[in-house]
Amino acid sequence: MEKSIILFDGVCNLCNASIDFILKRDKKNLFLVGALQEEAGKILLQKFNARTDYLDSLVLVEEGKIFFRSTAALKIAKNLSGLWPIFYPLIILPAWLRDPVYDWIGKNRYSWFGKKTTCRLPTPEEKAKFLTLEKLPN
Repeated sequence: MEKSIILFDGVCNLCNASIDFILKRDKKNLFLVGALQEEAGKILLQKFNARTDYLDSLVLVEEGKIFFRSTAALKIAKNLSGLWPIFYPLIILPAWLRDPVYDWIGKNRYSWFGKKTTCRLPTPEEKAKFLTLEKLPN
């Protein structure tokens, strides 16, 4: 089974904390993660005809489809260990109801949580979980 790929804003402190959170709870080893700003992330976005300068939300690529914003977050939560899958049923709500809260947090993330000057680098233990050009799906 091909791993699902999560793309995130590599300089956003909130996004990086979210990736740390996901990696700790990805007990089934289902996800690869990568920064939207890196070459592999841009190539993947381009493959799905998404803007290569997109930084507005987490992006999930799963089973040949791409998901954004609250849909991506809920699909990720469904596969995490702990109680996080209990949030997945919110997917039945239309995105136009779910996404405004996601967008509001996204618009304020730098002012509330700060921003790094460069993308996050994986620790040696995390390296296998990070997307590289070699790990891009066909």
